[in-house]
Amino acid sequence: MERLRCVLKTCRRIPVSALLAAVGILIAFLSTLGCFVRAPGLSMSMAEGDTLISVDYEVFGKVQGVFFRKYTQAEGKKLGLVGWVQNTDQGTVQGQLQGPTSKVRHMQEWLETRGSPKSHIDRASFNNEKVISKLDYSDFQIVK
Repeated sequence: MERLRCVLKTCRRIPVSALLAAVGILIAFLSTLGCFVRAPGLSMSMAEGDTLISVDYEVFGKVQGVFFRKYTQAEGKKLGLVGWVQNTDQGTVQGQLQGPTSKVRHMQEWLETRGSPKSHIDRASFNNEKVISKLDYSDFQIVK
């Protein structure tokens, strides 16, 4: 206990700015070693989600006539993704997503489980996933 008091007294004498600078130097040093610092609650996949990917999707179920495309476009834009969505003659909805891996994964989960309020999703399939160097689209479009 006496040793703890001594340490606390020593810390009180060090200016806060010096402590913050030391923390910054430590973080910079760890970065050069290939380590990374994660914010609390940030999953590993989100920390690694800077890679741009493209993936095609098709959603099966009651997904036409229930504003599925409109909600898909809104969710994609909310996540900062680009791509497109359209109805098919087979009664499904298909499209393409592009953006950071973590955001695309979030959208894939949304397409599989949520969709629009009045939709009923049976399943979603994802194909042709690939890493891309740049986005092919500038926004998220509904294709008629």
